Amino acid sequence: MKQIDAVIPKLMLQEVQNALIEIGVNDFMESAIMCHGHQKGQIMIYRGARFVANVVEKVKLEIIAADDSVDKITKAISSIVKTGNSEDYRISLRPYLEVA
Repeated sequence: MKQIDAVIPKLMLQEVQNALIEIGVNDFMESAIMCHGHQKGQIMIYRGARFVANVVEKVKLEIIAADDSVDKITKAISSIVKTGNSEDYRISLRPYLEVA
């Protein structure tokens, strides 16, 4: 078994959820996270001063999947969120050991 961690843009969450349910993945966790990087942040005004908030809100999905379905799940996620920019999303895999 593997654990799939996918960090995706918040605006694409509903579409990814629908794709996962369509391929039979009904059990996954999602968390709101803040990413700090080279993404373009929002220009904000605080007490009359302008500044760029280079923190972007994204969603982290955690999915536990059998080894034979990992490829199908990662392709489904990446086909939706892939826009050509390498910082738009991240998918990582790691072994998952079940503990009773």
